[in-house]
Amino acid sequence: MVAVEKKAGRRRADVVAAVALGIGNGRVESINNKIKVTVRMGHGFRNAGNLVALLMLRRSDGQPALPWEDRGEERRKVDGRRRRDGERDGKRRRKVARGN
Repeated sequence: MVAVEKKAGRRRADVVAAVALGIGNGRVESINNKIKVTVRMGHGFRNAGNLVALLMLRRSDGQPALPWEDRGEERRKVDGRRRRDGERDGKRRRKVARGN
């Protein structure tokens, strides 16, 4: 238990910032899992470039629009979510910077 207290003491600022900002390692773990699944799925690729392209496509938030689909409404929703997330993150950063 003493070792945990020492480690937490050394990383106190990081722990406080993570709690204040509401962030964690869940997003990183999610990305790592997607990569592992995609690599397992892509054993038949002839070159690594195709695998990297598939990883980038799976990681991106957007979905390519097919010629017969109208993605305007969906794009507006995604843009709105990103804007709200940015505003929320900015408020949290300012709060942490003030020391509250």
